[in-house]
Amino acid sequence: MGLDEDALDYHRRDPPGKIAIETTKPTSTQRDLSLAYSPGVAAPCREIADDATKAYTYTSKGNLVGMVSNGSAVLGLGDIGARASKPVIEGKGVLLKRFADIDVFDFELDTDDPDAIVEAVSLTEPSFGGIHVEDIKAPECFEIEARLRERMDIPVYHDDQHGTAIVSGAALLNAVDILDKDLETLDVAFAGAGASAIATAEFYVSLGVPRENITMCDSSGIITTERADAGAVNEYKTRFARDRPAGDLADAMAGADVFVGLAVGDIVTRAMVRSMADNPVVFAMANPEPEIGYYEAKEARDDTVIAATGRSDFPNQVNNVLCFPFMFRGALDVRATEINEEMKVAAARALAELAREDVPDAVAKAYGDEPLQFGPDYLIPKALDPRVLFEVAPAVARAAVESGVSRIDLDLDTYVEDLEARLGKDREMMRIVLNKAKTDPKRVALAEGTNPTTIRAAAQMEEEGIARPLLLGDRDAIWETMDDLGLDYDPDIVDPADIDLDPYVEELYAARQRKGVTRVEAEELVRNDTNYFGSVMVEMGDADALLTGLTHHYPSALRPPLQVIGTAEDAEYAAGVYMLAFRNRIVFVADTTVNQDPGAAELAEIGRHTGELARRFNVEPRAAMLSYSNFGSVDNEGTRKPREAARMLREDPSVDFPVDGEMQADTAVVEDILQGTYDFAELESPANVLVFPNLEAGNIGYKLLQRLGGADAIGPMLVGMDKPVHVLQRGDEVKDIVNLAGVAVVDAQERDD
Repeated sequence: MGLDEDALDYHRRDPPGKIAIETTKPTSTQRDLSLAYSPGVAAPCREIADDATKAYTYTSKGNLVGMVSNGSAVLGLGDIGARASKPVIEGKGVLLKRFADIDVFDFELDTDDPDAIVEAVSLTEPSFGGIHVEDIKAPECFEIEARLRERMDIPVYHDDQHGTAIVSGAALLNAVDILDKDLETLDVAFAGAGASAIATAEFYVSLGVPRENITMCDSSGIITTERADAGAVNEYKTRFARDRPAGDLADAMAGADVFVGLAVGDIVTRAMVRSMADNPVVFAMANPEPEIGYYEAKEARDDTVIAATGRSDFPNQVNNVLCFPFMFRGALDVRATEINEEMKVAAARALAELAREDVPDAVAKAYGDEPLQFGPDYLIPKALDPRVLFEVAPAVARAAVESGVSRIDLDLDTYVEDLEARLGKDREMMRIVLNKAKTDPKRVALAEGTNPTTIRAAAQMEEEGIARPLLLGDRDAIWETMDDLGLDYDPDIVDPADIDLDPYVEELYAARQRKGVTRVEAEELVRNDTNYFGSVMVEMGDADALLTGLTHHYPSALRPPLQVIGTAEDAEYAAGVYMLAFRNRIVFVADTTVNQDPGAAELAEIGRHTGELARRFNVEPRAAMLSYSNFGSVDNEGTRKPREAARMLREDPSVDFPVDGEMQADTAVVEDILQGTYDFAELESPANVLVFPNLEAGNIGYKLLQRLGGADAIGPMLVGMDKPVHVLQRGDEVKDIVNLAGVAVVDAQERDD
């Protein structure tokens, strides 16, 4: 099946199209419905009638964008009309929801009359927090956007104009920095003089490129003052008329530092690229075929050519999705009255800065594990990079506040946390822990200190102030890896070859001499096995926590800290816990990694420690001891274990949270079952701490919840140890290491209190 048939099948599946409306409040009871509609709805109506700004409080206005088009200039399809443009406009709505959690109503207007469009759209202002104008042909689009901005007191944004301008502007900022050129002296040649080209040229002026240094070509050649004076070009093109001889695109490109293509494919030759100034910038952004291919431009000459296109199969894709979702997110969240030039410049600079940061592993994997490191082939972030939301939206919001177009004063210091909560409970919960960690960063020994992923994680911990990472391993190897990664970071390295190991050897020998370890073997372990070395460092107080396991099987990574550090005074067992974050709830599951067939006492201890862990995330624990039976419905050795464990926890004076069991998994998490069928249960609400009866059940259970239930998993977090130790899973990413480091730091903080 070809791409067209795949796309048709995708769009016609029930329900047809790509968007729907869902309710955001309960509607399951008569009371719910009376609150949602009559008679309860009268109360917010009266409030809004008295104070129009209350619409942001009581309705969806503040998170709702109207997506408007007449289908007169659909990318790659031309003037296909309003009805045929609906799949495209729905698609833009999908992007706003997917990348910035913004709701969209699209409306396609069956008219080419700018007056009619302006009148129709402006009348919708009570409904929306912002208006997104899309796929309306030039020059009418300029007039429509300008008039709507004048008439409406909410942001109006035409992405065809500004999206490419902002994203390519970010690429330009980084390109000139890499090439050591100055915006103020750039000579820029444009192919194309439509909405996108004119808006991009205007935006480059806002960034610092002199207007008189821009040469723009339309289908008739260079736009000159002679043509403008003769009335041969419209008022928008006239802004870029140059007092120079007439000519074609080849003439415009000769000697130029930058080429910007927003025209049609295959109109630039290698010879034209060779005619440009030293180390040129070539942004060939026509779709689907660029003005010149990415590699053709790069190979046209021997010096450095920095190239970008609009295509995803080449580096440096100028993709508008890097801009418009986050532009609206920031504007909506401060209830901006408009999107101004300051906000657009802020977005471009935020994108440019983000491209200089280390790229998350998940982003690299999404793009085939291609190396992504700031430089000529990585000027701007990738479209699937989730960090764009947290960088661009706050920059836009801040610019709106500082330029005086916001209606509210947003707490910009906590704004990122609010954005993270929009993307999932896991981010919200981890932010709680990471903020705690930042209040008093602790020394975290990283046993696999020469591993590139570990080094990148250490750099992020240091930069964000989460921990004071100690990289264990060969100093030269660590520095060589850092050079390969291009990291600008001065790490704390602990190389066993550089220090006096005798105290560590003696500590290990004293701990293990009656368990089969000689002094010679102790020295060998400390010198050559950073798992043992790191464990001894933590035990002796030279580090506050240990992370290991990235390149080891879990049991072999866990063995050294268990042998050297051991379990806590009030614990006989360690256990592995995952935090599973669903859309509207958090669940901690144990044991998923350590104890194969725990008895009742072990299950009780695992439940107690897991409840204590939940409180580190500001979650009040409600524990369920799981089984395949409910409250004695089956009586055998297997069901007695969780039943007895629940009893032991309830009788434990140190346990001050509700516990019950044995119970089936659905009983534990479904309120109607818990409170309906089993109203005698100790739990008044669904459990958020689930203790599985054995390792097999725990491991299977958490993986099913993660994969089929759509949960995000954080962990495994090791509980019950005498000092903070966490064993990573093989193949964990940078964010996993940073998250577990944050958990370890908070653990160390609490032990100090």
